[in-house]
Amino acid sequence: MSDNELKELMAQLLASQAKTDAQIAKTDAQLAQTDAQLAKTDAQLAKTDAQLAKTDAQLAKTDAQLAKTNAQLGKTDKTLKEALRQLGGIGQSQGEVAEEYFYNALEEKKEINAIHFDAIAQNFYNKVGDIEGEYDIVLINGKSVAIVETKYKLKDEDVVHLLNKQIPNFKILFPMYKEHQLYAGIAGFKIPKATQEKAIKNGLFVLKRKGEVMESVSQTLRVY
Repeated sequence: MSDNELKELMAQLLASQAKTDAQIAKTDAQLAQTDAQLAKTDAQLAKTDAQLAKTDAQLAKTDAQLAKTNAQLGKTDKTLKEALRQLGGIGQSQGEVAEEYFYNALEEKKEINAIHFDAIAQNFYNKVGDIEGEYDIVLINGKSVAIVETKYKLKDEDVVHLLNKQIPNFKILFPMYKEHQLYAGIAGFKIPKATQEKAIKNGLFVLKRKGEVMESVSQTLRVY
């Protein structure tokens, strides 16, 4: 190999080495940039992990609060159910007291508006086909029957129920009395004036408690 050829080869090697060094320097710069980006990403991930940990703590606190609230609601619901049960029991017992009072009073003197009855029955029930009914108090003689709807406190709808259902169904349920004159009325410890007037207007008798005795405020009775 001549000197010129050797010089040319050396020049090529030097040029190639310079190119390689430049490429390595560029790669190093890219790696440094990548490392910086990775370091930034790690910092962001660490921040995200801290935020997630904080969120988890808040969720755990919220879950605990919800559990406490649910427990309180459950306790409140139980208390309300018990209160309603007791109120229902009170309402039922008051109705039973009223019914027993008027039954005892009518049993002692089986008379309504000067009509005397021979027998009295309580909770008179029957069912015929799809029709059924229960009557609080029923008084009977040879030609007449009187049904008494009793409540502790009577309302207009009790009068409507008596007129529209209890009275029309009675002789269907008890055909043995189909030839009897049928009278009907209401009895209660508390009867609003409007309810009383509605009953009297429709020919019903009205029985009220007055002290320890029973009072009739009826007028002309209707035969149903």
